This record gives sequence, C-alpha cells and structure tokens, in this order.
Amino acid sequence: MRRKNWRLVIVGLVMIVLAGGFMLFMMSIAGKSNDPVALMRTVGQVSGVVGGLGLAMALFGFIGRRA
Repeated sequence: MRRKNWRLVIVGLVMIVLAGGFMLFMMSIAGKSNDPVALMRTVGQVSGVVGGLGLAMALFGFIGRRA
C-alpha cells in the first residue's frame, strides 16, 4: 500500500492555479506593452514551466511512497 503525500499534491495544484492566473493577468496588460508578442511568448514559457512542475509534483504526491 502506498501513502499519498497530500502536501505535495496541494502545492502542485496551487502552482498550476497560480500559473494559469499569472497567464490571464498578463494577457490583460499585454496590450499596453511595447512588444506584446514577445511578452506573451515569455509569459507562456514561464507559465508552462511552473504548470509542468506543479503537475509533476501533484502526480508524484498522488502516487506516494511505499509504507
């Protein structure tokens, strides 16, 4: 039987939500930028990395470790 690490699952899910929120927030202010395409490219990369790390953390926490 494996024990789930709920702290890791929760932190992973919070990271995914924050990455999405950051992306939406930056989309609302991208129009004021001098180069909105470059800004959104950078924001998308950052959000993707943070979301991917959050997903990996949530999966590893949900799988857990042996008791």
